[in-house]
Amino acid sequence: MPESLLVSTAVVPDSKADTPLIEITGATVCRGDNQVFDDFSLTLSQHESVAILGPNGAGKTTLLKLLMREIYPLWREHPVVRILGKERNDIWELRRQLGIISADLQEIYSPEVLGRQVVLSGFFSSVGIWGHQRLTQDQHEQVQTVLARLDIEDLADRPYGELSSGQQRRLLLGRALVNAPAHLILDEPTSGLDLAATFQYLQTMRQLIRSGHTLVLVTHHIHEIPPEVTRVVMLNQGRVWADGSKSEMLSESRLSTLYGVEVRLVESAGWYQALPV
Repeated sequence: MPESLLVSTAVVPDSKADTPLIEITGATVCRGDNQVFDDFSLTLSQHESVAILGPNGAGKTTLLKLLMREIYPLWREHPVVRILGKERNDIWELRRQLGIISADLQEIYSPEVLGRQVVLSGFFSSVGIWGHQRLTQDQHEQVQTVLARLDIEDLADRPYGELSSGQQRRLLLGRALVNAPAHLILDEPTSGLDLAATFQYLQTMRQLIRSGHTLVLVTHHIHEIPPEVTRVVMLNQGRVWADGSKSEMLSESRLSTLYGVEVRLVESAGWYQALPV
């Protein structure tokens, strides 16, 4: 897919450009009887693409649910979670600025929903399209434009359940892009994809960053981190374990300690891969 097809999807952040994209200050978060975060703090800028890396159980899923307002921190006198400077966001404004693509979302769409309806549902943050939802001609045209830019026009009229994981994942990316957000949060975007689908999705991620989008990648796979990502935040046991430039964070010693297993690191053209010793 030519890079130029994605350039026009970029959105320049609003006037308060120095406002952090995400600002979490002293968050304590419990899930059931388990306290996942205790005085957790993290700030991400609007102007950098970041990978949030960590093993299973590190707190990555909890962080995502916190950002999606699916769970909330314990009350504090000061604001604990701000997105683009606001503790409480207008949902319509937030959709235009921040798109979140989670692995959970992929599993809950009905197999009968058509590809076009998956993308259209992004306008309502719903799962599929429902009878009470009214779509404008402009929205239909925007969906067609996004399908063309992602080179998935052939998926528009195919049932979701008949598609491969890679095809479903690209429809969900289209679902996020219909609102032209300046920022995207991707949850383990290539998990379960074959090699061809993985390479295609990673290339799309690179094109999005180059066209001006900010990407926050949440993963435990270092091979998913594109060369354009400049910062890596490592989570472990519900805390920020390390935070810095990608070249500093992605070292054999640091990764071996983080994952509790000795690894050998291979780097090529800005991509990294961990191999067993």
